[in-house]
Amino acid sequence: MADKKKKEHPLWSSAHHSFSKFAVIATAFVLVILLVYRNGIITWIRAGFERRAQERQIERLQQEIRSMDREIDLLTHDKDSLETFARERFHFAAPGEDVYVEE
Repeated sequence: MADKKKKEHPLWSSAHHSFSKFAVIATAFVLVILLVYRNGIITWIRAGFERRAQERQIERLQQEIRSMDREIDLLTHDKDSLETFARERFHFAAPGEDVYVEE
């Protein structure tokens, strides 16, 4: 009977057999460390997404603060705008004035 040998890939049966196995094992180990370890690449990616979301929230809140500052400045320096604001926001009216509120 013919001797049935498994045909191995030339990479594994060459003179560099031990180095090839070492390279594969080392690469697998590095990938596991990068993907699973608590400071791995997945954690970095999540932190990056969270940081960008927080930066967008900071910008939105800064715009809101600037808008409120403009409104405060307008209300403190312009009596007409203060009166208009009070009438619109709190439904204030001058004595003897009829107010109709539409919803």
